[in-house]
Amino acid sequence: MKSSKILAASLVGVTALSLAACSGTSAGGGTFRAANTTMIVPFAAGGGSDVSGRTVAQGLEAATGVNITAENREGGNGAVGYSYFLGRQGDGNTLLAAETSLLTLPIAQDVEFDHTSFTPIMKLGDDYTLMVVRDDSPYTTCDQVVEAAKSERVVAAVSGSVSLDEVVFSMVEQDQGVEFDRVPYESGGEVVAGLLGEQVDIASLNPSEVVGQLESGDMRALCAFSEERYEYEELADIPTATEQGIDVAFAQFRGFIAPGGIPDDATTFWIDAAEEFAGSAEYQAYIEDNYMQPNIAYGDEFADYLGTASTELEAVFEQ
Repeated sequence: MKSSKILAASLVGVTALSLAACSGTSAGGGTFRAANTTMIVPFAAGGGSDVSGRTVAQGLEAATGVNITAENREGGNGAVGYSYFLGRQGDGNTLLAAETSLLTLPIAQDVEFDHTSFTPIMKLGDDYTLMVVRDDSPYTTCDQVVEAAKSERVVAAVSGSVSLDEVVFSMVEQDQGVEFDRVPYESGGEVVAGLLGEQVDIASLNPSEVVGQLESGDMRALCAFSEERYEYEELADIPTATEQGIDVAFAQFRGFIAPGGIPDDATTFWIDAAEEFAGSAEYQAYIEDNYMQPNIAYGDEFADYLGTASTELEAVFEQ
């Protein structure tokens, strides 16, 4: 989580892709011709997935010269968008802004896809969460929250049954042998409102969702569910959960995928475009503006990450 990782990411893979894109063929010399492309966002406009999808679409468009339009297909905690995308099998001109629901939906719901149904292109980075409370909360650390949950009711906000905050709270419960009550919300924005409105006691939110409230003093961060402390100045003083005796660190990945069954040269084309994007100022700004960690993976390496993370999540949801 060093700032040097961001610099390194910004230097990754600058290629001669733009020349190949102008000719309409992949950098690998194949016959795939990129045409007007759609970036499916399986969540509503305005959220983290929407920001990610539109940022990637703009970055890929700049790298390739191909017109890429973001299209929101929300519903079912992402299931509607992913199911629509499943129907685009073999279409190299459709992409999807993916995140952890790609892994949690097949585990927790009856859907017709899993991560192996699609073609992984690029993992942009990792988006960890913070446990936050109102400024007037009696809790000052995450281990105090855990201790309270052993003898009293502690109410947690969650934004869906397969959301990252549900995953993180479940992992804390399993690690510490406690149980939180839940109040479900539709989005991170509603979670923030519910916490400030005293409907819940705790929430687990991405830094970009709450940094304004932390800076204003309306909320306090008790710990970060990350492997190391953040080096971003605004977050550097927040201890990790592990430092407080809670062995939980889990991030929501952000990335993009292509449909299953696309030609090999289409896969090569989009991976080359992703590498070009990773070397841009736009990518670096996206990572820094959203307080993410630039842990990039492409193609097969991204697929390996998805397999490992899916196994870890299966253990969480089986409890």
